[in-house]
Amino acid sequence: MRSIDHFIGGSSFASGDRQGEVFNPSQGEIQATVRLGTTADLQKAIDAAKAAQPAWAATNPQRRARVMFNYKALVEANMEELAELLASEHGKVIADAKGDIQRGLEVIEFACGIPHALKGEYTQGAGPGIDVYSMRQPLGIGAGITPFNFPAMIPMWMFGVAIACGNAFILKPSERDPSVPVRLAELMKEAGLPDGILNVVHGDKEMVDAILDHPDIAAISFVGSSDIAQYIFSRGTALNKRVQAFGGAKNHGIVMPDADLDQVVNDLSGAAFGSAGERCMALPVVVPVGDKTADALREKLIPAINALKVGVSTDPEAHYGPVVNEAHKQRVEQWIQTCADEGGELVVDGRGFTLQGHEKGFFVGPTFFDHVKPTFRSYQEEIFGPVLQMVRAQSFEEAVRLPSEHQYGNGVAIFTRNGHAAREFAARVNVGMVGINVPIPVPVAYHTFGGWKRSGFGDLDQHGPEGVKFWTKVKKITQRWPDGSAGGENAFVIPTMG
Repeated sequence: MRSIDHFIGGSSFASGDRQGEVFNPSQGEIQATVRLGTTADLQKAIDAAKAAQPAWAATNPQRRARVMFNYKALVEANMEELAELLASEHGKVIADAKGDIQRGLEVIEFACGIPHALKGEYTQGAGPGIDVYSMRQPLGIGAGITPFNFPAMIPMWMFGVAIACGNAFILKPSERDPSVPVRLAELMKEAGLPDGILNVVHGDKEMVDAILDHPDIAAISFVGSSDIAQYIFSRGTALNKRVQAFGGAKNHGIVMPDADLDQVVNDLSGAAFGSAGERCMALPVVVPVGDKTADALREKLIPAINALKVGVSTDPEAHYGPVVNEAHKQRVEQWIQTCADEGGELVVDGRGFTLQGHEKGFFVGPTFFDHVKPTFRSYQEEIFGPVLQMVRAQSFEEAVRLPSEHQYGNGVAIFTRNGHAAREFAARVNVGMVGINVPIPVPVAYHTFGGWKRSGFGDLDQHGPEGVKFWTKVKKITQRWPDGSAGGENAFVIPTMG
């Protein structure tokens, strides 16, 4: 059986007896094992990073950017292989796997422009003969702890910017689908990245805690559940590390009475059920304003949901594939039962879905609830599966209030033809990312990504200008070159620029 090892110092590294199981979700069978690393394995990666990082930081930004250009070309050349590998471990269909990789590549494209992003500020003549300037410098060694649902995109979000800024990087991907992160690191080496700058270590909580506690790791980026995000943020910052930690979500789609319902149904089908709902930017809650809007939307949604095709990850006609493993399938189905017990009307029930020839696969059919109430636990918590809940609002004010008062504040969308309503909603809603007739409002790579409330812990967001700020520190220089004449200033008085 295939073994997935660490990637440290530019080569594969096998260590220890502890191993995790990697499944093929479409088959429901183990296809590989993955090393679960120890603190000793992390130390080996730290040693490699410390040895390589000073020279990488001293490499001029333009040369670092050339590595990113090479890397982009290599990932594109290996797109088919990467997508098939990703789909085989995650379960998402090939087209969606390619989208996962492409969205990561867009951040690599942004990192290709790092010379411009690293420019500092300069003021000539800030005082008599005095100039002031600043420079952005790398932090040293950064780490990323990434989730199973985007095994290509989120690692590239993190290490692309961090490495372009001159840091070394240690990636701890999800042990559920670890092959693509290792392959991405191998391609980075092929692109010309020095050995030791990008290392991949596998593991569970033991490895996570080792990363949090290691004194040589200056900054940590995390994406996962909110409880773990809060834990990582609290523990990491208590040890004086820079931490950004992104958690769960319960994104809402507000449907105004004037919305194009055919477009809404098309958008909801993809946003709620694509990738089996295993996206932090999925749209699992739809909020039609007024019962007339709700009834009309429901009438159109039911046949659209019933027409969705669930299939194996390699089926080009499938809209989505299985969830990642049996435990997650059981969790999603339990949430479906919970919502029904709470009084939600189960309009379409996706439990018990099987696929001929793939009876062991981790499939959950599309599920749709109507008349869900904000008091339901199933509404308050993230389900992370192919489940759409309809919460009926009676006014625009109520529609603004629902996502604004929810514990999560990752993304929200409004569907309307009314520019004033859209503008008012975007200004008032207490959520970090807003889509206007856009169901999954993930900003482009040269902007920045991040949610609010329990969806995001830390002051700086992912990629774009915020990413550069997160992975660098600013040094401020005030300089004077005396002309040799004696000065009459009092050296014991704080200098001013007057």
